[in-house]
Amino acid sequence: MRALGRKQRIKWTGLCLAVLLVLGSMSTPFRQYMAFPTELRLFSGTLKEISLTMPVAATAVVSDPKVATVNRSTSDHVQVHLSHPFTVVPKNIGQTQLSLRLFGLVPVKKMKVKVLPDIRVIPGGQSIGVKMKSAGPIVVGHHLVSGMGKSPSESSDIRVGDYILAMDGEPIHEIAEVAKVVTKAGEEGRAIQVRLRRGNKQKLVSLTPAWDKKEKVFRIGLYIRNSAAGVGTLTFYDPQREVYGALGHVITDMDTGEPIAVGGGKIIHSNVTSIQKGATGEPGEKRAIFFRENHVLGTIKRNTPFGIFGSMSHEPDSGMIREPVPVGLSEEVKEGPAKILTVVDGQKVESYDIEIAHLIHQKFPATKGMIIKVTDPKLLKKTGGIVQGMSGSPILQNGKLVGAVTHVFVNDPTSGYGTYIEWMLQDAGVLQTTAFQKGRRFFVFKRKFTERKSEKSRNECFRCRTLELNRVILESSESALKRGRGRMWRRCVSSWRMIIENLRNY
Repeated sequence: MRALGRKQRIKWTGLCLAVLLVLGSMSTPFRQYMAFPTELRLFSGTLKEISLTMPVAATAVVSDPKVATVNRSTSDHVQVHLSHPFTVVPKNIGQTQLSLRLFGLVPVKKMKVKVLPDIRVIPGGQSIGVKMKSAGPIVVGHHLVSGMGKSPSESSDIRVGDYILAMDGEPIHEIAEVAKVVTKAGEEGRAIQVRLRRGNKQKLVSLTPAWDKKEKVFRIGLYIRNSAAGVGTLTFYDPQREVYGALGHVITDMDTGEPIAVGGGKIIHSNVTSIQKGATGEPGEKRAIFFRENHVLGTIKRNTPFGIFGSMSHEPDSGMIREPVPVGLSEEVKEGPAKILTVVDGQKVESYDIEIAHLIHQKFPATKGMIIKVTDPKLLKKTGGIVQGMSGSPILQNGKLVGAVTHVFVNDPTSGYGTYIEWMLQDAGVLQTTAFQKGRRFFVFKRKFTERKSEKSRNECFRCRTLELNRVILESSESALKRGRGRMWRRCVSSWRMIIENLRNY
């Protein structure tokens, strides 16, 4: 009996410890401790308050107090009580390390602190016309030549998506230049040496023009195009650096679906004449016309996954906000209310309410960073939600520019994707790329994939151990229930079964 009582005490002790462990992991201090960032980025002049709500005293140690300090102290060792928030104060641009030590000896948390230059830009929202030329004519298709029965270009291994850079050693920029070279080579009865760009590589091919009996001209059997045009929205303008960002997504060729390499271009004024309202399965669009085409707002220098970027020498017209506002880093964006700036009639920029419904936390550039939902009754009535041409509309939250609208959901036009403004600022050259983002993105992706895989393995291991612990507790509880325990044990068994089921689905 004594041995049996001892076993029961052990089981009760184990059960109590397990319950305390589970309850402790659900507590606010534990969750805040686990959510404590390993890296803190803040702009110069911006304070950051950190809260752990742990009932212990600690020493905050800063490796370089010239970069940042704690609670405005000039010392590199500052006593803090973790039951109260403490403040990280930036001093100079640079990087330092902040560590928390219990009793001044035992390190419990470390964090890199990066102080970035203060960045302020003017939010856009203006409707713009985009005229862009490619870096050489793009091959968009092949056609047969009358009297020949085939396309000469296909025999020469010229593919859809290739860029024509030069013909017979002469650089090619316009489609008319191609026609001149083809006619000359055909009359001379010789082949043309064509230099192509395919992906990131260049290729030299030989192409012989063929006589088109029907049209009475020399042909090479290619459909080519060297320009693209459309309507979008200006996202921001940086008056200090005289650069801008717009669209929030890459411009692709309508036939090949590939991003267009920029050979030049401009953005001009656009006037919204009407709106085709969006509906489920049928995204709407802004209908607009170009005007004042001689008044160039800016040039196009880059076409990236995050939009188009270039130079802009003066502040654009018709803006709703005329003074620069601070920008928010990706970790500063919160789920909840926000606003977008856009045009739905003429050139008037207006502000509309949206909800940031979900955030996809990113430490490296990726296009779809947030899911947004239009909540403004006025905009819903006018457009049905997000429509084509609204891409690039700036998203503001708490007085900061935090992102831009990029895509609409086909099955729900009230919702769509947005990208973080941080990635657009990097491509515009306004915000410097952080150290871990430098280099080729392939290696960044590979490292991130490895880190995610490792983190997944650790989480899976922890989940398995927790699952096994709860299974043992459940077996003990069921054993007690079989021995005739009361209602409390039935509730206990039911609760542990629920916990195990949730862990399986984790």
